[in-house]
Amino acid sequence: MRLSHLRLQNFRSYDDAELIFQPGPNVLLGYNGVGKTNIAEAVGYLSSLSSHRVTQDGPLVRHGTQQAFIRAEAHRGNQSAFLEVEINPGKANRARINRGSAVRATEILGTLRTVLFAPEDLELIKGSPSVRRRLLDTLAVQLRPTLGRLRQDYEKVLRQRNALLKSIRYEGFTPTHESTLAVWDQQLAETGARLLKARLEMLRNLRPHTAQAYQDLSDSVRTARLRYLCSLTGHDEDDDAGDTGAETDDQLENASAEELAELMLTALQEGRKKEHERGLTLVGPHRDDIAFTLDTTPVKGYASHGETWSFALALRLATYRVMLDDDPSEGSQPILILDDVFAELDARRRRRLADLATGAEQLIVTAAVDDDVPEKLLANAYRVESTDQISTAAPIQGGEDES
Repeated sequence: MRLSHLRLQNFRSYDDAELIFQPGPNVLLGYNGVGKTNIAEAVGYLSSLSSHRVTQDGPLVRHGTQQAFIRAEAHRGNQSAFLEVEINPGKANRARINRGSAVRATEILGTLRTVLFAPEDLELIKGSPSVRRRLLDTLAVQLRPTLGRLRQDYEKVLRQRNALLKSIRYEGFTPTHESTLAVWDQQLAETGARLLKARLEMLRNLRPHTAQAYQDLSDSVRTARLRYLCSLTGHDEDDDAGDTGAETDDQLENASAEELAELMLTALQEGRKKEHERGLTLVGPHRDDIAFTLDTTPVKGYASHGETWSFALALRLATYRVMLDDDPSEGSQPILILDDVFAELDARRRRRLADLATGAEQLIVTAAVDDDVPEKLLANAYRVESTDQISTAAPIQGGEDES
């Protein structure tokens, strides 16, 4: 899977700019602030309809304009497709495939697959549970695009249920509230159970690949481990994910969606009083977390800087390998994007990452300093010199090999 052509209009710092990509490595070199990361972000957005930098679409649209466009020529084996996403902050985003009629943006999900690693991914270890939940959700949506609509449905039900709980908190519990809450309970359990099952499947697939990728990067004698911390088994989002606390047992991981829905309904009933007091839904996938450990030692708060970077990078490489497992057919490899990553790694980890990444059908790398990028990746390197245009980028000759 690869892109041959990318065009950005009113996206971030770009007015109207184009870039040609080649198979294999493509390295974008330039000073900080010239817009290299904006390019990586646009490619990632085209596949997931989300940014690795912001949670809302507003900042993606060039200041002073109302909408942005990302257009690309994508190739998957012998098939090609022209993709377009129209970003409309505050309104519904739209998409087109092969210049057809505009459809919901979610209709484009699954057409292009990417895996993006950036410095922001340290938040996978250090940040809030929502960042870790999004890791699983984004992977699930790329593999099973219909889950994108399921996530939207769950979030909609959650908002409605939370609004009702706030009303109960301030007005008191009435028979009308009871009947309405029962309806939202059922819908939350049904959608939440399907989302939870998808996450558990993603985690099960990620585990062996994360352990292997961490070993490949670090040569550590310790094993990278992942545990799902579930509100159905007593975990609270406010708990520290590094604690050994509640974790998913085999029974939960092997349960059907229907069984998970029943467990969720029971948990909602048991937590009813506490939810009334707080005016908030306290059970469901939106309250879950993932614990990352090296053997039994939490990564958060205990691992060194290098170990933390290696773990976060191993998670992304594991995501890449899960996608390969899902569709091993020729030409279906996801695009691998490494945004300003090499500057944060020592020479040994740079070489190891380069070795692991060179097998990608298409690799997009951004870097501020030429010498940060191993020479083997510089076959197609370009200098980005302007925040106004990327069409002026010119091929360059690469730097030195790191030994």
